[in-house]
Amino acid sequence: MTEAMRLVVAGGGTAGHISPMLAIADAVKDEQADAQITALGSPGGLETKLVPDAGYPLELIPKAPMPRSLNLDLLKFPFRFIAALNQAKRVLKQTGAEAVLGVGGYVCTPAYLAAKQLRIPIFVHEANSVAGMANKLGAKSAAFVGTTFANTGLPGEVKVGMPMRSNVAQMNRETLRDEAREYFGVTGEKIVLLVTGGSSGAQSINTSIAASLAELNESGVHTVHITGRGKQILDADGQVLAHEGYTQIEYVDRMDYAYAVADLMVCRSGAGTVCELAVAGTAAVLVPLPIGNGEQKLNARELVAAGGAVLVSDDDFTKSYITENVIKLLGDQHKLEQMSQAASSLGQRDAAQIMARRIIEEVSTRRRAGQEG
Repeated sequence: MTEAMRLVVAGGGTAGHISPMLAIADAVKDEQADAQITALGSPGGLETKLVPDAGYPLELIPKAPMPRSLNLDLLKFPFRFIAALNQAKRVLKQTGAEAVLGVGGYVCTPAYLAAKQLRIPIFVHEANSVAGMANKLGAKSAAFVGTTFANTGLPGEVKVGMPMRSNVAQMNRETLRDEAREYFGVTGEKIVLLVTGGSSGAQSINTSIAASLAELNESGVHTVHITGRGKQILDADGQVLAHEGYTQIEYVDRMDYAYAVADLMVCRSGAGTVCELAVAGTAAVLVPLPIGNGEQKLNARELVAAGGAVLVSDDDFTKSYITENVIKLLGDQHKLEQMSQAASSLGQRDAAQIMARRIIEEVSTRRRAGQEG
């Protein structure tokens, strides 16, 4: 009887890292149900909830971010990093890891270095069009580097798409539509605008939408607003804002319902969101995050060029933009259908399976070599 494969997956901080990590873990389990998979994360990240909820054991590695200025933290950094590296090594040895998968985030740097020192094969998936520092390091000695977008600059990269969990990857908007409308409390045949700033929310988007609710409702639009945890919109009395034709919710576990209910979605252009919009075939107004290294604008390029989405800067996404552009678009059913079809033409559903097969093949090859040796 073949011994169960042992895999450690590393990533965390935001859903943008955790979702593809879990999707690949699930795909490995689909291929080898007895595979033993342990996740590495950092204290305080979303992984502390999402990983246990997905049924995987989680080991925490202390955060050791490189300080960006000369201060006391810079002096403490080497000691913090060595502690994180030693903890990662301990987990890899304890689990008997035969491969390490990293998707980015603070925890990946010590995980990659620990794997390299222990001669465990490294697999990297880069979600964004601009690679993060941890994945740049991991890719240098990786057995395989998969990317969502082409030309990220990582050595040996292969474009595989965005790993997605099966409820999104295999979704069908038409068959889910009625169920999704019931889930969000949408009655009648109103057209639906779904707004989300991602798992962390987007205060600027939230503010502009709240200011436009009267106009949206008067136009026959039902607005479903996922505000992000801790970013509820309150009224003058400090109560959760209520309005006719408006559903407010902080967080949604069933993003397949969100894509299915939306005739049009307003959202950030994180890599996962852009790829899920394509798979779902949901028309979108993309509002890239205005900070960082500009990767969200780059993430949106392909979808916008294909006609599946329109792009607007965070500064320009105002009440006047909503009333003059978003409401006009919501009233043009033919245009929304065209955008939906254009988005669908880019949908790639099997990235998680590609990554899983690469990991399984490498572990199997090494096992055979070990037996022959």
